[in-house]
Amino acid sequence: MKVDWLFKNVTVIDGSGGPQYHADVAVSGDKIVEIAPAITAQAEQVIDAAGRVLAPGFIDVHTHDDINVIRMPDYLPKISQGITTVIVGNCGISAASATIPGEVPDPMNLLGEKAQFVYPTVDAYAHALEAARPAINVGTLIGHTTLRNNHMDSLFRAATPQEIAQMRQQLRHALQQGALGLSTGLAYATAFNAPTEEVMALAEELAAENGIYTTHLRSEFEPILEALDEAFRIGRHGNVPVVVSHHKCAGAKNWGRTRETLAFFDAMRKRQEIACDCYPYSASSSTLDLKQVTDEFDIVITWSQPEPEQAGKTLSQIAAAWGVSLSEAAKRLMPAGAIYYNMDEQDVRRVMQYPVTMIGSDGLPNDPMPHPRLWGAFPRVLGHYCRDEQLFPLTTAIHKMTGLSAARFQLPQRGLIKTGYFADLVLFDPETVRDVASFADPKQPAAGIEAVMVNGVMSYGQDKKVIGRAGRFLRRQNAKEQV
Repeated sequence: MKVDWLFKNVTVIDGSGGPQYHADVAVSGDKIVEIAPAITAQAEQVIDAAGRVLAPGFIDVHTHDDINVIRMPDYLPKISQGITTVIVGNCGISAASATIPGEVPDPMNLLGEKAQFVYPTVDAYAHALEAARPAINVGTLIGHTTLRNNHMDSLFRAATPQEIAQMRQQLRHALQQGALGLSTGLAYATAFNAPTEEVMALAEELAAENGIYTTHLRSEFEPILEALDEAFRIGRHGNVPVVVSHHKCAGAKNWGRTRETLAFFDAMRKRQEIACDCYPYSASSSTLDLKQVTDEFDIVITWSQPEPEQAGKTLSQIAAAWGVSLSEAAKRLMPAGAIYYNMDEQDVRRVMQYPVTMIGSDGLPNDPMPHPRLWGAFPRVLGHYCRDEQLFPLTTAIHKMTGLSAARFQLPQRGLIKTGYFADLVLFDPETVRDVASFADPKQPAAGIEAVMVNGVMSYGQDKKVIGRAGRFLRRQNAKEQV
């Protein structure tokens, strides 16, 4: 037998959470075809990787890359981290299934401009993605705010029974075309007025198609336990798994409360299937939101439409220079983007260590000065938290980025190094892997990522350039393209 690629003498961390082992791994076509202590088959390409770790390609479960993976198919910010699959459509906003009748509402404007929302169905999105041939695989959720914007004349009220029926029908079709589930962003003003019952009605569509419910909670501040309770009630009502997006306790008054939230997770996990994701930083990033303006922590403006020259300054510096209050300054800057230094480091660590926490970057690719998580989230876990801080073993870190994520989002034959699985692989040096991206200079590829393979095609190498594009649209398990 002749194989296409042979990785020799690697330390295999297979994504299952089990122990690492030394082996050779052979790839032919788009699949892993053999794993053995020594493979003698001839190979087109041999990589001798003694001292290196071979892991499944990382799965970024929380992204806003919906349009960017089509517009910029090389997609260096993600593949340079070893990410081979991204989940888009998070926080209630998806490009798939969106039609934009008027202005692009907040926070859908994080994804792109009106002219870029040209995917009224999941199949339309999938076909555009496959035509673009991105470097990474993409699966999509369907956004609640996207559905509301399609069927409602105002987002600042509850949906009527007729509007809910229309949203349900569109969600059902999207799920049948392979969408992974429904996401909400109930904290945003454009969804905040949606009552729990509106979301419950949509969640009723998920179980029949084996979908998932992910949520940016109604609040990550003081009412967080109530917001978690709402999320879990929606999951129970729809009889579907729940993923709490970027779990955090935001705001100085909330610091330390992950002890309470994770205890609540423990109690609820006895009743239903729940999980969460997080990013490895104690600062968040989003649009500038008047509700989050405070003097309790720094807020850095990353962009401003009316005042572009203020980017890179703190809100308090801008307010002082203008001689106005923080909220007045924020109003003058909007629409704008911001980084909020609103978390406690111990909370971040607690959430990251939690057994059912997956890693997601939540990076904003259109931000002119993005949060460094866009380029650095996954190597930061491997280098800073795992190797340097010894928060958990490398096998655990990789499980949180691969096998756990693939199982949760039902991505068949992904997330593990296993014979017959797709050859999404990352080769890295465990001694040197680290995030290089910083808040001051965020657009920096990671160190220590030596090779990234997607569907059997070598796609990224040590020269930090994309050398192959073999990404695919990933439909939910058992879903079929609609003909």
